[in-house]
Amino acid sequence: MAGLPEPTLESGRTSADAGISTLIAGAAEPLPDIDDPAFGRLFDRFADARLVLLGEASHGTSEFYRARAAITRRLIEEHGFTMVAVEADWPDAAAIDRHVRHEAPRVDGEPPFTRFPTWMWRNVEFAGFVRWLRRHNEALAPAARVSFHGLDLYNLNASIRAVIDYLDGVDPDAAATARQRYGCLKPWREDPAVYGRLALREGHARCEAGVVATLRDLFARQRDYAATGSDAFLDAAQNARLVANAEAYYRAMYHGSAASWNLRDEHMFDTLDLLMRSKGENAKAVVWAHNSHIGDARFTDMGESRDELNLGQLARENYGEQACLIGFGTHAGTVAAADDWDAPMQVKHVNPSRPDSYERLAHDSGVARFLLDLRDGVHDQLRDALMEQRLERFIGVIYRPDTERWSHYSSASLPAQFDALVWFDTTGAVTPLPVPVSDQPDQAAADDTCPFGL
Repeated sequence: MAGLPEPTLESGRTSADAGISTLIAGAAEPLPDIDDPAFGRLFDRFADARLVLLGEASHGTSEFYRARAAITRRLIEEHGFTMVAVEADWPDAAAIDRHVRHEAPRVDGEPPFTRFPTWMWRNVEFAGFVRWLRRHNEALAPAARVSFHGLDLYNLNASIRAVIDYLDGVDPDAAATARQRYGCLKPWREDPAVYGRLALREGHARCEAGVVATLRDLFARQRDYAATGSDAFLDAAQNARLVANAEAYYRAMYHGSAASWNLRDEHMFDTLDLLMRSKGENAKAVVWAHNSHIGDARFTDMGESRDELNLGQLARENYGEQACLIGFGTHAGTVAAADDWDAPMQVKHVNPSRPDSYERLAHDSGVARFLLDLRDGVHDQLRDALMEQRLERFIGVIYRPDTERWSHYSSASLPAQFDALVWFDTTGAVTPLPVPVSDQPDQAAADDTCPFGL
């Protein structure tokens, strides 16, 4: 009868939910083992895009890293993708880029990814992909080698050092000016959030003018500087942009979460767009980032309730159908995560997904590992059934299972948010690599493990 609640099944599930899970079972394409070459071939349908954005439902799940690596290898080897861009800081990723493109490491450069959360990129799964990319590039001419880049803005220290080192080589007078301007940030470089609190309390940004002027001066001299090498100038310019945006980001943190979130994701998209434009009309990129950055924010409560945008939304708005957004999900297992920021990494058990979530719909399909094509015109009955918003789980570098409903679930429309979903019903934690205690690793071991400095 009209107005009566939906009949319920066990654990709060409804008969309608059971019907959707049955539709998922019919539409799901079972995935072979990740190491099987057939795994990557299932993603050939997305290869016409210029941007393929691969998500993850947590920052510490082995299957997500390994699957993204397998998909990326396929897109590079068979479909001409020219770069990989990830949710990592530009200077840290630049060390990986130099390694995989067989370029000399930066003099006195620190090993990458030694700050919290170290396990996010310093793990066995990612290191395996880095080794493969270096081998792939070895037989190619330098100009044809696949590049690797970071889109994020947190590593303020390394970016300041990179800008000054570059200017020391091309324009010592400009380097001296940059040292003076960046010196404003020196008291807070180890904890830039303190600078943000101070700027809020004082009512002004004491370092903003200097970091913006350095960026502006760099581009004003681009014609002269770029003569020394376009890649070197691009690296320096992006580091200068990171410093300017990071200064603004830490101030924005204290004016509301939407302002800082938007500044960060706009920075990530602007970096990606700059890379695409700088590498020419044939550039094609694979992007690795969290589902919260990859899925179109307009169809989540991020965009609808909190006025937040994200990388996936901006990619769709600017690249249209040439951007493909692929989310990842899991029901249960283990994950590498911490209790709080800067707390030790733990291997934590992931709670089974909630009865009112997309994850439970996928779990109840009974298909352990699958690809679900969510694009319009592929599985329209299922797409329509999934369109109404329900809960979706997001686990970052912090996981608090005791407060999971409020800490890690958010409302979203899955088929509007993503073009496809990659599902692993049970997943395991990444295997972390140790963090070096010295900037001078033993050279005998460095050849195989560089640039992780083991």
